[in-house]
Amino acid sequence: MFADPQFWVAVSFFLFIGAIFNPVRKILTSSLDNQINEIKNKIKEAEKIKNEAQNTLSELKKREEEVEKEIRELKFNSEKKILELKDLSSKKLSEQINKRKLQAEDKIDQLVREMNFSIKNFITSAAIDATIDLINKNLSQEKKSKLIGESIKELNNVLKN
Repeated sequence: MFADPQFWVAVSFFLFIGAIFNPVRKILTSSLDNQINEIKNKIKEAEKIKNEAQNTLSELKKREEEVEKEIRELKFNSEKKILELKDLSSKKLSEQINKRKLQAEDKIDQLVREMNFSIKNFITSAAIDATIDLINKNLSQEKKSKLIGESIKELNNVLKN
């Protein structure tokens, strides 16, 4: 067996394989480790991108909800403001109508007072003129003087009181 060249060829083959196996194994292991590390890095990068995308998506959804909430609030506030403006304009219109109505009533009352005063003056003037005409036509000079004297006394009494 030791003298057999096949034995020594086999032994040298196994020694050669053993000697080459270790460096080849290290090269293969190193290459595989590098590929594994690259794959792990790519997976980490993909997970990082995925997490960033999820964070961005959640931020966008949150912002969308905030915008929708702002829109609802703006709509509610604008509808409320419109109702307030309608009420205010209705009140102002009602107040203005009432004010003009009162002004018109005051003007009518003033005109009625002026007309009553004018009528009273006209009636008084007409009565005085008629009285003067009657006195001039029906009373003698003596009776006129007596009537004037009595009127002056009466006027003095009225003015003193």
